[in-house]
Amino acid sequence: MQNSNSTSAPNPGRIRHRKRSTEVVPEDSKANGSHLLVDDRNKYRSMWIRAYSSIWMIGGFAFIIYMGHLYITAMVVVIQIFMARELFNLLRKPDEEKHLPGFRLLNWHFFFTGMLFVYGRLLSQRLVNIMTSDTFLYWLASSLFKYQMAICYFLYISGFIWFILSLKKKMYKYQFGQYAWTHMILIVVFAQSSFTVASIFEGIFWFLLPATLIVINDIAAYCFGFFFGRTPLIKLSPKKTWEGFIGASVATIISAFVLANILGRFPSLTCPRKDLSTGWLHCDPGSLFKPELYTLPRWFPQWFPWKEVSILPVQWHALCLGLFASIIAPFGGFFASGFKRAFKIKDFGDSIPGHGGITDRMDCQMVMAVFAYIYHQSFVVQQSLSVDRILEQILMSLTFEEQQSLYLKLGEIVRDRLVGRGNVSVDSSSSKISDSDLVKTADGGAMGQHNNSFSFRPRLRDSVKLVSTIGLAYAMHKNQEQLYWVLGIVI
Repeated sequence: MQNSNSTSAPNPGRIRHRKRSTEVVPEDSKANGSHLLVDDRNKYRSMWIRAYSSIWMIGGFAFIIYMGHLYITAMVVVIQIFMARELFNLLRKPDEEKHLPGFRLLNWHFFFTGMLFVYGRLLSQRLVNIMTSDTFLYWLASSLFKYQMAICYFLYISGFIWFILSLKKKMYKYQFGQYAWTHMILIVVFAQSSFTVASIFEGIFWFLLPATLIVINDIAAYCFGFFFGRTPLIKLSPKKTWEGFIGASVATIISAFVLANILGRFPSLTCPRKDLSTGWLHCDPGSLFKPELYTLPRWFPQWFPWKEVSILPVQWHALCLGLFASIIAPFGGFFASGFKRAFKIKDFGDSIPGHGGITDRMDCQMVMAVFAYIYHQSFVVQQSLSVDRILEQILMSLTFEEQQSLYLKLGEIVRDRLVGRGNVSVDSSSSKISDSDLVKTADGGAMGQHNNSFSFRPRLRDSVKLVSTIGLAYAMHKNQEQLYWVLGIVI
């Protein structure tokens, strides 16, 4: 009898909850448009509150962008923590958790375990890259990251055992519901964040442009709906209108084309970051960010002051991002609206005046972040393998001695390509390399002044530097030469 009473006790509450949820927005109110923003009597007050919060958010966001890759990643981590907090509290029942001491701590245990797994895999190589000059730190970091997956697994298993041991009679359904909800949160939060952080280190441009387009689309939709919205767009979000949706789409696509031209001219935004250092970056921008002149057609108005326009090739990719941000990404907001209606709540939180919670601002951003990274890897990156990717595997998977052996063997291959000899014997187990094998002259090459013999020193590090110099001078195959040079610097 006790079990039946205890299990049936929560049911009336759930029944009432579902009954109330059908009365959130009556159908007749949606039909007559009383929920449209243009008819809201308090719309100007809410507009000023929303604008004030937006100015502070945009200002803080711009400052963090100015600080660089590492600070942007830290911002993403903070946003994740706030999102997890809002989502954890969504299904929390304090009355039931009084009988489960430490149960809320278990949710955060799973959260930080997931964070260690995701960011360990994303940032491990970049952390190792700044430790190559110190042998001990390099060995320590390499060892930790080698067993990072095992460490995360055992942390998860410890949380799993903790959950099993915390199960209490009459609380099973609530506890298993919280366990499933926690894992759903981890998927939602970390799946999109992994793409976001990866885009940041590919170049701030590939993070900043998509994120800015979502902000522009949101602001434009609000403004067009505020002044012109008359036709409801979707039942899940009664205040959304076709006028706001179409106006925001046009504004977003135009902004994408213009913003890409502006942002693409700053090397600090377009250069990828290969480590976790700070400071401004300078690099070859690549063909995507080199302007090309286009002559305007004859039918263009004669009063237009320019006959030629300078366009970056990346602007054509920006149009695709703008199209997605204006048409597809808003469905992330519609999904969030339906989710909130299902739980009979207005917002996920109240941390941002006029906007709701952090999760309310991230619904469309999550959809956009995933698309931006997939688009970049599928249609922008020209090759799947690169020197940087191969070097990452070498540094993470091989010991220092194996790296030295690989370096010497790669030097042999490169010199064979240069000189055209059949074989050059290099004993990877020792440091004895013949000067005659190392010093060769390319026919008519620009490095002919280095024909004199080099005095050989028995230290392996010196021979490595020597081979690096010779290999760089005579390499003919671009990728092998670049890998050979970079590997020589690392070793």
